Amino acid sequence: MSDWNAEHARWKRSIYEKATAKAPERKPHFETSSGIARPPVDGPRPDAELGFPGEFPFTRGVQPTMYRGRHWTMRQYAGFGTARESNQRYHALLKAGQTGLSVAFDLPTQMGFDADSPRARGEVGKVGVSICSVQDMRTLLAGIPLGEVSTSMTINATAPILLCLYAAVAEEQGVPMAALQGTVQNDILKEYIARGTYIYPPGPSLRLITNLFAFCAKHVPKWNPISISGYHIREAGSTAAQEIGFTLADGVAYVDAALEAGLAVDDFAGRLSFFFNVHNDFMEEVAKFRAARRLWAKLMKERFGAKDPKSQTLRFHAQTAGSTLTAQQPLNNVVRVALQGLAGVLGGCQSLHTNGWDEALALPTEGAAKLALRTQQIIANETGVCDTIDALGGSYHLERLTDELEAKAHAYIRKIDDLGGMVRAIEVGFPQQEIQDAAYTAQRALEKGDAVVVGVNKYQQPEPPIEGLLRVDESVEAEQVERLAQLKKSRSAAAVQRALDALRSQAKAADENLIPLILDAVKAEASLGEISDAMREVFGVHQEHVVL
Repeated sequence: MSDWNAEHARWKRSIYEKATAKAPERKPHFETSSGIARPPVDGPRPDAELGFPGEFPFTRGVQPTMYRGRHWTMRQYAGFGTARESNQRYHALLKAGQTGLSVAFDLPTQMGFDADSPRARGEVGKVGVSICSVQDMRTLLAGIPLGEVSTSMTINATAPILLCLYAAVAEEQGVPMAALQGTVQNDILKEYIARGTYIYPPGPSLRLITNLFAFCAKHVPKWNPISISGYHIREAGSTAAQEIGFTLADGVAYVDAALEAGLAVDDFAGRLSFFFNVHNDFMEEVAKFRAARRLWAKLMKERFGAKDPKSQTLRFHAQTAGSTLTAQQPLNNVVRVALQGLAGVLGGCQSLHTNGWDEALALPTEGAAKLALRTQQIIANETGVCDTIDALGGSYHLERLTDELEAKAHAYIRKIDDLGGMVRAIEVGFPQQEIQDAAYTAQRALEKGDAVVVGVNKYQQPEPPIEGLLRVDESVEAEQVERLAQLKKSRSAAAVQRALDALRSQAKAADENLIPLILDAVKAEASLGEISDAMREVFGVHQEHVVL
């Protein structure tokens, strides 16, 4: 190391500085989104914690063979309009080679409102599929073998209801809950921080989350009961280091809540999963995933005493960055998505969604979604990057970025610990303020031209409007409201009332697991809004802490 330092100093003095004096560099300094300096060249890192794939601290991957064993699960996030329309899209994607479903729900479904609620007006089916009842879920999953397909559902406040709807339909197909594979996002803390689709205050929300942990551990052992999400934190404007730090701090809060609820760490931690963004800075993104894996392994082993290696592993889904897609020259997004997808693969993701090129303008068309899937398939089958594990590992620059991102993220976790944990940190607005500051800094860099977005603040050109975008017809809302009205006429009102009364009653008992009662209500054909309202009556609703 000392020889390298001496040689580096000689090179910098006699070669590099003379060259930059003659022709100055493009910028006065180079750094990542997290403020990590990028020197002209990196050298050996004797303190790098690499290890081996499949072994603590999992820097190089959570499986011993990674993609040499099998490729990541290719999930294309999809859902719009009615359950029937979304079902058609799922079949088209599965036919094109997608290996797992990923369901997008509309805002009313995410917020616990039925299509006939005044709060749902104008939003039914717009940013995802509208699901009001077991009838809708039955239509959504028609012809899809739930015992064979892994399904991810991006749903948080109403996650227990959606999982119960899924399980009820699987039972109708003859598939037992023990055979179901998939994930519900179920990460309410990041909703308070960055996204906003919450219903209940933190206490009851954490109760529902830990209820789902316990229920899945006993009845749905192959299901991931949470996907702790940094994706939306990054979309809100965070740096890579903040994305790791705040996401893992959320994870710490969930583990703490589960332990307080009486669960043993090795009984549930192996089914925790994560969800990260893949942004534009290629090397920082690859390093981000490696740093997150290593830091989580240390937290689980050293802080929580997890002994099962599965409890120490950070398994994650990645999605390319929606916030980087541009409405200007939108075909450029094909290139952005390909590079981001490659970074996710080189970072060791377990599943991946690649965005459609037209998503800055509308929900993706079927053609755009298929091209995004083909992008993953090309990375998997034509680039060769899957033939070796951690292909960039050992790069001086990558290892230094990994080390520094881990250190910066850990500093955020310590700060949140000092504040009293993530729930308290959210109450005082700490992560929200940090993200807002980072977003402001990034926007100012764009406006001043220090950061370049091709086609937006550089290389602009006039272009005609894009034609053929996907539009959700306004008739979807009327159709969904009518379907719900017919269900309410045909079902047993008495059975619905009994199920909702039982849920309401047991919600008042702090030690009762509510998931079986939600499942009973679902099977009685109670609607998502009715089930959510029953718990609203007991739990109340969260009031946002506004940070200015």
